[in-house]
Amino acid sequence: MTPSMTGIFGGTFDPPHLGHLILASESLWQLGLDRLLWVLTPDPPHKPSQPITPLALRLEMLRLALSDEPRFEICDIEIDRPGPHYTVDTLRQLRAADPSRELVYLMGGDSLRDLPNWREPAEILRLCHKLGVMRRPYDEVDLDALERVLPGIREKVRMVEVPLLQVSSSQVRQRVAAGQSFRYYLHPKVYDYIVQSGLYRPDLD
Repeated sequence: MTPSMTGIFGGTFDPPHLGHLILASESLWQLGLDRLLWVLTPDPPHKPSQPITPLALRLEMLRLALSDEPRFEICDIEIDRPGPHYTVDTLRQLRAADPSRELVYLMGGDSLRDLPNWREPAEILRLCHKLGVMRRPYDEVDLDALERVLPGIREKVRMVEVPLLQVSSSQVRQRVAAGQSFRYYLHPKVYDYIVQSGLYRPDLD
């Protein structure tokens, strides 16, 4: 019996945008995933000074964004665990919950380059079957250099080819705050939620 392949996609998703959804959907078929867990991070350790939208609001936006794809699931593993939240701890917990499944951790090229600086990077490699890395035209990742620091990483990396989409959560927040158009950066349900709730509007704080 072939083991199930579960993708892990972590982030603050503040808000979740079309770039997130495109990367996730491309990863499903390019990496042969059976499902994709979206791990919402309450308080990312690498963003200690950045103001973050309350968890309940981000959770609702993520629920709306994923409502059309049954293979997308929200994973509350970091919500239920006291912080700080590190990837290695999340992977350990997921592996312990179901040792039979193969875990594929999704990340960008910038995160791959920085992986040696993460907490217990060698253990992250051990726990993951593969690393799904979003390839961007301007991302240059020296796998030879990474292999010298983290032996075995080369055989774990699988590039995910995605259309170049210049959109980020911070850009969406800035556009909303400035009163600029942002409708087509988001799933329609997320757009409606932001408009109706007045999120990211400094004049409504």
